[in-house]
Amino acid sequence: MSDVKEIRQAYYEGERSLFGSHHVNIYDTVFGEGESPLKESSDLYLEHVLFQWKYPLWYCKNVEVKDCTWYDMARAGIWYTDHISMTNTTIEAPKNLRRANDVTLNNVFFPHAEETLWNCDHVVMNQVSAKGDYFAMGTDNMEIDGLHLVGNYSFDGCHNVTIRNSNILSKDAFWNSENITVYDSFISGEYLGWNAKNLTLINCTIESLQGMCYIDNLVMKNCKLLHTTLAFEYSTVDAEITSKIDSVINPTSGQITAESIDELILEKDKVDPSKTKIICKKD
Repeated sequence: MSDVKEIRQAYYEGERSLFGSHHVNIYDTVFGEGESPLKESSDLYLEHVLFQWKYPLWYCKNVEVKDCTWYDMARAGIWYTDHISMTNTTIEAPKNLRRANDVTLNNVFFPHAEETLWNCDHVVMNQVSAKGDYFAMGTDNMEIDGLHLVGNYSFDGCHNVTIRNSNILSKDAFWNSENITVYDSFISGEYLGWNAKNLTLINCTIESLQGMCYIDNLVMKNCKLLHTTLAFEYSTVDAEITSKIDSVINPTSGQITAESIDELILEKDKVDPSKTKIICKKD
């Protein structure tokens, strides 16, 4: 292996300033105006590095990032990059992390997370905060703990995702997804989970209008529903709800257990009511 080169307290401008760098540790350095400064690089260690312009890490491999900053114009900053870990980092720019593989994020802040984390694979997130629509669209094989997300249409088309101890404010979350399990979390947003397959919610609190509809194999264990209306339409459901449900409409089949249901709508011309067992503990 080549000797590791160190760069400290440097300032770079211009396109492809360190293109194709390998085995480099970079400290306390600023990449100013100029596209693709580290494109096609590998085996990088970045600490207290500031990126101020577009496309800094494209087609890179084996990158460790600590205490770094992507400014607003460093958009589309990390695409087609494999084996990257990021710790204590702020990514202000949108459209970051696309088609990346083996991504680890620890204490990372995305204040403008629009179109962020798209079509990636094998992602681990711990204590990540993000604000922006379409977060994590089409990304597979995620392990998430302590996510704080504000942004609609999140996790669209994702597969094989486990989420724990998180707070998700997101209209249309988990649409078209498959094999999603959420533990010990709060989720608020209209139309939660439509067209999903194998969505499991355990020890969660949920607020939703027309949530959990059009789902193949919805499982809910020890969950609380706050002001959740017109739930479970055309879903196959196994739901253990520890609170009342404001309204339920036309589940396809399964069992729903709740403290009570204020309004139960079962339209015989649309579903077979005998295929869904309803248990209300207060009735």
